Amino acid sequence: MVHLYDGFDIESFEAGRNLWHARIRRADAAPVVIDGVLFPVLELGVAWSDSDAAIADAKGHIDHFGRRYAAATKSHAERQAL
Repeated sequence: MVHLYDGFDIESFEAGRNLWHARIRRADAAPVVIDGVLFPVLELGVAWSDSDAAIADAKGHIDHFGRRYAAATKSHAERQAL
């Protein structure tokens, strides 16, 4: 199940028995940007005991880093032209 939160889609998934993680994607399908590097999705590697805890952790990451994740960056072609 995907949760929409502040412009991001959060999906929890079980990576092992009772080892819940979360994926974060931008709701507008644009890549997440970290230090100028584009990622189609982020997977939070903290293992939580339930889905709700993984979702809550992902929301905390979005609250803390959301604006930076969504920051515009120059395209690869624009960087190569410099």
